[in-house]
Amino acid sequence: MKVMVISGSPNVDGLTARCAEAAVDGARSGGAEAEHVLLKKLDIGSCNQCRDGWGGCRAFHGCGGRKDDFQALHEQVKAVDALVLVTPVYWGDLSECMKGFTDRLRRCEATRGDESALTGKPVIAVAAAGGGGGGMVSCLGSMERWITHVRARRFDLIAINRWNAAYKVDAIRAAAKAMVSES
Repeated sequence: MKVMVISGSPNVDGLTARCAEAAVDGARSGGAEAEHVLLKKLDIGSCNQCRDGWGGCRAFHGCGGRKDDFQALHEQVKAVDALVLVTPVYWGDLSECMKGFTDRLRRCEATRGDESALTGKPVIAVAAAGGGGGGMVSCLGSMERWITHVRARRFDLIAINRWNAAYKVDAIRAAAKAMVSES
């Protein structure tokens, strides 16, 4: 099994990074190949809403309006068996780089209906709230809607903050291992 852990934080030492590392560790301990992708190291812009607002995403299920690292990552996502999305919580929602990536991926895959390359793939969504720890629930709500739109399967939705991190990092590791073990 191949698992891709996608992290939407610019901070490589913070809570979100610890969550992503735990997911990689859990997937590997379950026997999977696990790759960690840091969105901030890639050039992925937001959707240009080409032509009539849909461009190639509706017709060809790919993004042709903006040439950047999205196309290659989209192909990699299609090739893996499971995903873990880890984002810091910004203003009660996903980080800007995670939002940009998931919005573009949603446009390409949700328009395929049940033929989406993500149909049935298990996804763990992690919302890591720093600071005051608020906004986790609304962020997970956005991630859950994305999972539904692309026809993936919610394996787990995990909210974590600095007060519960001691046990939630372990929960992320366990969830990733369980996701791999069930398949």
